[in-house]
Amino acid sequence: MKNLCAVRHFQPWAGCLAASLIALVGLAPTADARVTSLVLGPPSQPYGTTSFGSVGAYEQFDGIAKGELDPADPLNAVIQDIKLAPRNAHGMVEYSTKISILKPVDESKGNHTLLFEIVNRGNKLDPGFYNVGATAANPAGDGFLERQGFTLVWAGWQSDLLPLANLVTMQPVIAHQLDGHYITGFVRSEFIVSVPASTQNILADSSSNTPGYPTVNLDNTFDVLTMRVHQGDPKVAIPSSDWAYADCTSVPFPGTPNAQKVCLKHGFDTNHIYELVYTARDPIVMGLGMAAIRDVGAFLHHAKKDDAGTPNPLAGQIKHTLLNGISQSGRLLRTFLDLGFNEDEQHHRVYDGMQPHIGSVRNYINVRFAQPGRLAGTQHTEKQYPGPESSLTYEPSLDQFSGQYRGLLDRCRLSDTCPKIVHTMSDIEYWEASGAGDTTNPQGTRDEALPRNVRIYEFSSTQHGGFSPVAPLPTSTGICQQLPNTNSYTYNIRALLVALQHWVAHDTEPPASRYSSLARHTLVPLNQFVFPAIPTVTDPHGIFNTRDVYKRGPRYNAADVTGIISTEPPDKFQQYPSLVPQVNADGNDVDGLRSVTLRAPLGTYTGWNVRKAGFSEGDACDLTGGWIPFALTKAERLQAKDPRPSLEERYGTLAKYTAAAEAAADALVKDGLLLSSDKAAAITSATNQAHAAGLN
Repeated sequence: MKNLCAVRHFQPWAGCLAASLIALVGLAPTADARVTSLVLGPPSQPYGTTSFGSVGAYEQFDGIAKGELDPADPLNAVIQDIKLAPRNAHGMVEYSTKISILKPVDESKGNHTLLFEIVNRGNKLDPGFYNVGATAANPAGDGFLERQGFTLVWAGWQSDLLPLANLVTMQPVIAHQLDGHYITGFVRSEFIVSVPASTQNILADSSSNTPGYPTVNLDNTFDVLTMRVHQGDPKVAIPSSDWAYADCTSVPFPGTPNAQKVCLKHGFDTNHIYELVYTARDPIVMGLGMAAIRDVGAFLHHAKKDDAGTPNPLAGQIKHTLLNGISQSGRLLRTFLDLGFNEDEQHHRVYDGMQPHIGSVRNYINVRFAQPGRLAGTQHTEKQYPGPESSLTYEPSLDQFSGQYRGLLDRCRLSDTCPKIVHTMSDIEYWEASGAGDTTNPQGTRDEALPRNVRIYEFSSTQHGGFSPVAPLPTSTGICQQLPNTNSYTYNIRALLVALQHWVAHDTEPPASRYSSLARHTLVPLNQFVFPAIPTVTDPHGIFNTRDVYKRGPRYNAADVTGIISTEPPDKFQQYPSLVPQVNADGNDVDGLRSVTLRAPLGTYTGWNVRKAGFSEGDACDLTGGWIPFALTKAERLQAKDPRPSLEERYGTLAKYTAAAEAAADALVKDGLLLSSDKAAAITSATNQAHAAGLN
């Protein structure tokens, strides 16, 4: 009997509950999904002989993991086009992925916790994200992750990436029609460049290192390329004689024919959004990547050896498992959870804890001709791609547009495989990436209650990728009007990672959630958002990224972000309410997790920034926040007609500023939002910024 709840397109609660009860008495099938082969090279020492506290030295193993899936099993059947994937002699679908393991040389000295990071476009982010001061010359930085004793694991999942040595990739599996012929379909691509270029990969933009799905025909008269300055502007068609499927980087237009590149006669400029709709061939079964994340984690946690007898290097050493993802990978983590992939072949929980970071929506992975590298939409870039559809909440909520009553934990609750979750996001997730949808009902009329296994933390007045606490203050605005946001959340997210590990390992409750709320009137409709009138600062009301509802064709399942898209561009027919965190007279968020820097501010820190002239001026500067420094003196403030008190009016001297930073750090440590071991560094970081801003 199939587990219909695992497939769920979409069954009522009563039917799913009945199916789950039947599964509990042993009538559900055993899934044949596992890692069959693990081939690792000899250990390397990426940190040399460096010893990390009581944990000691680390070593790294790199290699290949291979696995196979039963396409008929309900745990795998949710993968788009898995039934059209090639089979081996046993009727299984095989996959192959790179794997990297960074572990204590003496595992008994670690914390016995596997931290599996979902790579971002093939890149490992955790070491440089959590370890302060990591550089090419000092890759461990301050060694935070290693001093905690984590065993770090990475495996490829995004199988449309180039097979570059520095990327953790997965080998693509191509779907074909049952008669063996190739599959075609409409694909929409978007190109936005920060420097002029003659040629783009056929997908390009956020899909970095992605060659893209080839066109079925080099004759471009069947396809449409348009341009516009702003996302909402009318699209102006570019004559087919002015562009070609070709590479013009070394040969002038019309260039060298290439089914995976687009050349524009007069070049792609920085002031336009270019959009191509074409007929592609050979869709990748991209959803296999989620099965790889599941099966590699389960193998390393439980298996003694692979099918050939090769030992698992972590056998018997892992007691707890965590899964984290940053940005694109955070969105993938939420999709992984939503589609039921935290249940392994033995129907056990794979990952005990999860930390999706700056990934407030879901990922465009489980769709035919998926483009998982896309942003899932900002106000200016890639706005119309899948991902922001409901439901975004962990508890079920009713969507007025679809009529669906859904939540991200529906599947894992039926199999009792839900993890403990520490969900973190920046201020930009509210302005650019539908962040309010994670904590409110789709109608935007009330806060949704959080499940007992979920905490959500909003890093108030921060930008998407954060800011290094040891970086110098920026001096260039780049393509944006304001300087980038300098309010770091690094030390706060370190505390929350430790809190998640303690929650999983010791059942120690983490700090209470901290985020803007409708009930507290700190999350408000956009028309109630009040930002101070600061000279030379563009009012942000016009750059909020609305969350829209699109029709993508009858074979697309918006509830699961799954299926086949046949309408490109999609048809917009509804819009969700627009909600943003409210700010104080300085323009800084009043609610959420407020860092040392925000409690002792040196300026206004925003979750938005505005594009300069020549770069679609007036649109949002994608995923970049702003820092609008306070004037140093009262005289400078009055001359500039700035309503915000100056640094000297607020603090007077650097010593008094340091005292304010110390008080802020003490409060955060008391609340469990800053590690006592990071307190001095957080104060030093804030004080150094204050000195650089002019305080003495």
